[in-house]
Amino acid sequence: MNRLDPRVRLLWVGSAALTALVIGALLFAVVQFVSPPFLPSWSPYAATAVVFVLGASLAIARYRSWGYEVREDSLYLERGVFTRVRTVVPFVRIQHVDSSRGPVERVIGLASTVVYTAGSRGADVSVPGLTADSADELRERLKRLAIRSEGEDAV
Repeated sequence: MNRLDPRVRLLWVGSAALTALVIGALLFAVVQFVSPPFLPSWSPYAATAVVFVLGASLAIARYRSWGYEVREDSLYLERGVFTRVRTVVPFVRIQHVDSSRGPVERVIGLASTVVYTAGSRGADVSVPGLTADSADELRERLKRLAIRSEGEDAV
């Protein structure tokens, strides 16, 4: 089973930190401007710390639970902290494959591979936290395997 690049933890922990800061700032504004008697003045700091610790813990657990594997006839994904999700994408169902790199991913040096499939529910799957070279390599490999399987599945 292939694991994600460890740098994806930075991305996910950073997202948790940003969420914690937003919640802390909102709570700070409530305490400063509304002054509800039931909220102590230190509550924004405590809330920020709790949300950050929970979010960072979830990000680490999410990283540990993620894996993918290119099998003989399909792409297999396994992920999920609270709910384990195992997805099998047969190569004959692949419509097209993209590599994407958002601005934050580019700074960290990561990319994602997105696989679009024929179907309605969950018609695409994404493998995040890959190096740019790994994402391109996975995209090309899946493209070749999808083209090959199309010929095998022809009527």
